[in-house]
Amino acid sequence: MAAASNLQSEDQFLCSICLDVFTDPVAIPCGHNFCKNCINEHWNTSDRCQCPMCKKVFNTRPELHVNTFISEMVVQFRQSAQQKASSSSSEQQVSKPGEVPCDFCPGTKLKALKSCLVCLASYCETHLEPHLTASRLKRHQLIDPVENLEDRMCTKHDKPLELFCKTDLTCICMLCHVLDHKMHDVVPLKEEYEGKKAELGKTEAEIQQMIQKRRLKIQEIKHSVDLSEEDADREIAEGVQVFTALKESVERGQANLIDTIKEKQKTTEKQAEAFIKELEQEISELTKRWTEIEQLKRSEDQLHLLQSVQSLKAARPTKDWTEVSVRPSYEGTVGKAVAQLEGTLSKEMKKLVAEAELKRIQQYAVDVTLDPDTAHPDLILSDDGKQVNHVKGPPPYEVKTKAKKIYPQIPVISQEGDYRIRNEEDRTIETG
Repeated sequence: MAAASNLQSEDQFLCSICLDVFTDPVAIPCGHNFCKNCINEHWNTSDRCQCPMCKKVFNTRPELHVNTFISEMVVQFRQSAQQKASSSSSEQQVSKPGEVPCDFCPGTKLKALKSCLVCLASYCETHLEPHLTASRLKRHQLIDPVENLEDRMCTKHDKPLELFCKTDLTCICMLCHVLDHKMHDVVPLKEEYEGKKAELGKTEAEIQQMIQKRRLKIQEIKHSVDLSEEDADREIAEGVQVFTALKESVERGQANLIDTIKEKQKTTEKQAEAFIKELEQEISELTKRWTEIEQLKRSEDQLHLLQSVQSLKAARPTKDWTEVSVRPSYEGTVGKAVAQLEGTLSKEMKKLVAEAELKRIQQYAVDVTLDPDTAHPDLILSDDGKQVNHVKGPPPYEVKTKAKKIYPQIPVISQEGDYRIRNEEDRTIETG
């Protein structure tokens, strides 16, 4: 079938069966005009021979002849439509890949503007005009251009899918509703569309809210990671400081242990040298006496031997070396060193803990001094960072906050490395 253009008399050239411009127009006895093929196919599929328009029944099938007058008018109508279509095609967009083309454009296909669910065809601006002006075509349902319009027809009854069955959750046609879904909950497709569209809008809002919450959670996690990194760096620095101090204490303990053992060894060596010297002296004297005894044994002078024996007996007695020993005892040296090291480490740990607590108190003092929400004009942090001092006014020094009054706690460091907190409200002392 040829396409129609917008003319004032275009309704006169439309076949009421195919709803398109006449092809071989014929007139039947009642006066209505149809395409020759359309009216023949209509009578071939009908039990009676009657007019599709006025329903007049003919006892005998009329003989059909082409109406030359209408045929000539249709030719002029087609020529005018082609001229207008060719002139407007240059102004309209040509269909691109992915866009729905017009089903009736000859040659180059223009971009479809609407699709008809009744005709199952898509139309460009020119070929859509009959659906916007012809009274019979205005009743057709137009939608935004889509492909595969056949999918919108019921495969069982070849009718448009105009209803939605809530029972079976499927789209159906009118005949499906009457025959197969008679007792089901059926609503117009548009009504279900509006309901689902509203649900999708609600779901979309919920999803957007969920996305926003998760984005905020991501920012929160990233911020936590940043804070964790700062805490980790601070803990690493403090840990290095602590273990460096502990390492130095251990090294000092080790050095003291080695010095103690070496000192004992030196003392043992000096004692051994004295013993050896004394023993060598006694050996010299004994050797001298042994030589004298040997000489007396060879003497044959009886008087001389007896007199000399008495002098030998009167010689200086030697020392008893049986119980003398120079082996030192190191038992308990390591234990004492470890005990001393434990005391040193314990003291160092207390000192480090006190310093950490002092830093926390100093940070509080800085917050009290510098935070505009809690700052007080009479409070100032000392130069050494160990105390919160006042510049004027008698105590107690009230610290302004949004909700309540806070009295500053002033840290004081003792010579032993301990810290004390003096509360200016009640003058109490807390020792750490």
